Amino acid sequence: MTGGCGFIGSHVVDALVADGHDVVVVDRDDPAFENPAASYVRADVRDPSVWPTVLRRVDAVSHQAARVGLGVRFSDVTDYVDDNDVGTAVLLRALDAAGFEGRLVLAGSMVVYGEGAYTCASCGPRRPGPRPAARLAAGLFEPPCPTCGCALAPASVSEDAPLDPRNVYAATKAHQEHLCAAFGREREAPVVALRYHNVYGPRCPVDNPYAGVASLFVRALRGGAAPQVFEDGGQRRDFVHVTDVAQANVAALTAPVAVTGPFNIASGRPTTVLEMAEELWRALGRPGPGPVVTGAWRLGDVRHIVASPDRAAAELGFRAMVGFAEGMAELAAHGTAG
Repeated sequence: MTGGCGFIGSHVVDALVADGHDVVVVDRDDPAFENPAASYVRADVRDPSVWPTVLRRVDAVSHQAARVGLGVRFSDVTDYVDDNDVGTAVLLRALDAAGFEGRLVLAGSMVVYGEGAYTCASCGPRRPGPRPAARLAAGLFEPPCPTCGCALAPASVSEDAPLDPRNVYAATKAHQEHLCAAFGREREAPVVALRYHNVYGPRCPVDNPYAGVASLFVRALRGGAAPQVFEDGGQRRDFVHVTDVAQANVAALTAPVAVTGPFNIASGRPTTVLEMAEELWRALGRPGPGPVVTGAWRLGDVRHIVASPDRAAAELGFRAMVGFAEGMAELAAHGTAG
């Protein structure tokens, strides 16, 4: 398993160990949440010398390692491509050299979709393009129908939606999927990409792109400040607890050979960013007016991205079990890392 020392990866390690599996973790960071039943190799996935020894007697690979976040500036592009794409390519070349034909599970991301799915009352299903800065500056946050300009209704995005990565990180996650799929076809090995939606829960660092906003809200509330909500707070997301994500990985790693392809790993329950901030505010019992809607915006953010969990339920037997209110109360009570 690569990246097993991180937020999501450490929970996957725990779930695999609890399920009776022998786990070897390859990570360039020290384990902040070490599981005593797992073995740890401190190494960079881009180092080809690591793999001949590590891959002996391995029957499944969980590839969680990645540089996350949107970066600070475009010049970060080489770091993202090096860590995510080159790192994946080095791993896949090593798996090919080892004759690996077991299951490969990639930690994917919902960012590969760009905007989520929408429906126009007049034109039917539509996929709007990136939101122009002029509209955002005018407070027009909802994307219009690209055909007739009318209002769109957000819908659940399924795995057969076209990929439309809109930042460097998203582009590298899409390329990771393509590289792994090419390896699977070449080796006739089963490959699964788990497209994580907004993962949150214990150990989540403040700068994590999946649930960083939740962590930032908790930190603000604990410091006596009101959470600052961007846009009008109506952005819809799908928040899924990290322990559910860990169980999805166990299901994918132990699924029948015929189960391959991408899967949304999500709750299927849309929640706005403002609703999340209000839930955390209630969970922490803070006085005052609550979250502040600022109207601020970031170019490149998407408005709505909510997943259909149906394929994961049908083929992996996965359904998110932790309720939103329950999970947010836990996050508020136990805090975050970082």
